[in-house]
Amino acid sequence: MKKKNLFVIGLNEFNRARLEGLQHADEYEFHELLSYEEVTEQDEYPVIDLLQKAENIIAGFQGTVDGIIGYMDFPVSTMVPVLCERFGLRSASVNAFIKCEHKYWSRVEQQQSIPDHIPRFCLFDPFSDNPADEITLAYPFWIKPVKSFGSHLGFMIRNKSDLDEAIPVIREQVVRISRPFDRLLDYLQPAMPDHVREVKAHYFLAEELIGGLQCTLEGCMHDGELHVHGIVDSIRYPGRSAFFRYQYPSVLPQRIRREMTRICKTFLNHITFNNSAFNMEFFWNRRMNKIYMLEVNTRIAQHHSELFQKVDGVSNHQVPVDLASGRIPAIPDGKGRHKLAAACFYREFRDAFVEQVPGDRELERIRNSVPGTIIQVDVSPGMYLSDLPEQDSYSYICALIYLGADNRKELLSRYNLCLGELSFRMSPVGNNPDRTSDSTKN
Repeated sequence: MKKKNLFVIGLNEFNRARLEGLQHADEYEFHELLSYEEVTEQDEYPVIDLLQKAENIIAGFQGTVDGIIGYMDFPVSTMVPVLCERFGLRSASVNAFIKCEHKYWSRVEQQQSIPDHIPRFCLFDPFSDNPADEITLAYPFWIKPVKSFGSHLGFMIRNKSDLDEAIPVIREQVVRISRPFDRLLDYLQPAMPDHVREVKAHYFLAEELIGGLQCTLEGCMHDGELHVHGIVDSIRYPGRSAFFRYQYPSVLPQRIRREMTRICKTFLNHITFNNSAFNMEFFWNRRMNKIYMLEVNTRIAQHHSELFQKVDGVSNHQVPVDLASGRIPAIPDGKGRHKLAAACFYREFRDAFVEQVPGDRELERIRNSVPGTIIQVDVSPGMYLSDLPEQDSYSYICALIYLGADNRKELLSRYNLCLGELSFRMSPVGNNPDRTSDSTKN
């Protein structure tokens, strides 16, 4: 049987292994479309050049082009529908994607379709003479860019002093993403309302605080039908906004999961999002019995891939691959080796100079002690934590530990065992005369 050719933007070895372990993987040939380095951790993404390079690669391919997929945030998440549209491949429309990616436009569409499930919000320009005068919400509130990724440049604002501290950081860093996103919108000319078109990507949203138990619903729309593949709980460090772990499957009550699914379907139908994967973040305030939608992302969540693998026996990469090839996406339920899985973050909350990180032998010893464990070390000796790209405003991710277990107690025990064996050594920034402690995170 002739294999289908699927092009993967930013394909690396970790994700190639996930793709090659999927159901029906022998029916596909996976091709790298732009290198991982080209679409990650750039000082400023040359997104138009990347699009044109990708178009040339596909146009020059000697064979059938059966699908284009991605699993990363901007610029990849926005490039996928553009390329699919150019080459007549299955995907949601560019407009539907941008109604999710442009966080202000997304809130406007949510206000029209699911008004009871979003916080109050307003816009402000961080480059104006007095941004505080443009914010109509009372303190405290949360601020985030119209276009970013992860939790980058998200700040809890408790008072005017917090806002005054955040503004210089925002002004220095926001253009890295806002400029390429604005250039992309100018290039694509999507059908945007005038009041949305006027809002450039360096603008910020101020949003009423919402809270409770947080989770992410992963799924897709296939020929107008919603398919939910799993709900992952997002558990924070006590008293902090940073995530401690993502845990699957969710422990939320079935009625809450059903209501989140209904909200999800209502919004996606409203923006005519179809034939693409997504993940949607929610809060459930148990005391108020209220569900809030935080945001929607137009891709699978990479950090969840190994969780689905451990619990269900197949990665969530199955979803975009099935969609691209016209199959009804299907992830088996509970066919993996573990009943429970988590992606645990090892974080530091102050800047530091990295002196030592775990070596290959040490990581191998941990994997032998806790079979199935995957440890991804994100720092290296000789660097400062503040040099890490794309971090949230309050912490630095040093490592990510993927674990499987049969219950929560065993999971946390395995995490603590791994943590105790990891030989990170760091010195506080204040001990180094070449670096000040201005980058301490609170």
